Amino acid sequence: MSDLRIAVLGVGMMGAFHVDALTKRIRGANVTVVSDFFAEKAEEVAAQAGARAVADPIEAINAPDVDAVLIASPGAAHDEQVNACLDRGIPVLCEKPLTTDIASSYAIIQKEAALGKQLIQVGFMRRFDPEYVALKKLITDGDLGNPLLVHCTHRNPNVPPHFNSEFMIRDSVVHEVDVARFLLDEEITSVQVLKGVATSSAPAGTSDPMIVVFETESGRLVTDEIYVRTGVAYEVRTEVVGEQGSALIGLDQNLQLKSTNGRWGGQITPGFVERFGAAYDIELQRWVDAAKRGTIDGPGAWDGYAAVAVCEAGVEAVRTGQKVPVHLGARPAQGGVAEELSEPEPGIQAPDLEAARP
Repeated sequence: MSDLRIAVLGVGMMGAFHVDALTKRIRGANVTVVSDFFAEKAEEVAAQAGARAVADPIEAINAPDVDAVLIASPGAAHDEQVNACLDRGIPVLCEKPLTTDIASSYAIIQKEAALGKQLIQVGFMRRFDPEYVALKKLITDGDLGNPLLVHCTHRNPNVPPHFNSEFMIRDSVVHEVDVARFLLDEEITSVQVLKGVATSSAPAGTSDPMIVVFETESGRLVTDEIYVRTGVAYEVRTEVVGEQGSALIGLDQNLQLKSTNGRWGGQITPGFVERFGAAYDIELQRWVDAAKRGTIDGPGAWDGYAAVAVCEAGVEAVRTGQKVPVHLGARPAQGGVAEELSEPEPGIQAPDLEAARP
């Protein structure tokens, strides 16, 4: 089978990383078109990949030498770009968020369902990380008994100044949203955010760290410590506590050193690429293989929509200090359209999200 010809939209940090992976490490992939708002950046990345640069992302999607699309552009552009992929009927891997509000995300899942086939995969790479896969298997196989609690920790060494409390929910906590749904295989029904003393490095008005508490359909509780200005390392840990045991991943037990001068220690993980680089490559390889068959192999449009809905409830919880319910529309069946939300949740329009930092 010939290589999958791919257009990559948005070549900031994450998009450029994906182009490099598709060009050097992923089998059966060929980046043919690159598009970015910054023409010089697009030309630079395109030249490295042996591709051509196209200024208009919609033109790139509709190019005759494009079989599938990878979207790593700012979040505000995703709605139009994903819809253009559906209009053409080609597979798309969209970095989170699916869109920046609930109503547009729900419209997309309805539109895809009406086509009768899954074309949209959302870039929640943790589902492909070997540690998360192993943890999921423990739960599925019943080795932990009934899972009762999930405890998550998400820390960054530093982030740009625009990472306020709401941005932390949409751009970082969103991963724990998907992790909880992936591990427990049920929807999140409410979000509560607890704010404590903020680090002195946080901008005025930003609560960093925060504790986010999710409740699921069955009443299980998920906690997430989000702290993005530790000054130390990139740390992502997840523990599942069950009736018959518990399991913890993300301990960063890489190189361990003991020396005659009394030194003992290991290596910390500086960033998300070092921690999840292998997961990204697995994700891309499985997406490329599935896209050749005209489908997806991973989290789909519904997962993207559910994450948007939970994060918008989380943003409301940040603003109000209250426990906020999550409202999801009916899940459409393939080939048909579910009944419209009686009162569609408009959500809160987010700022342009660079798909560059999980």
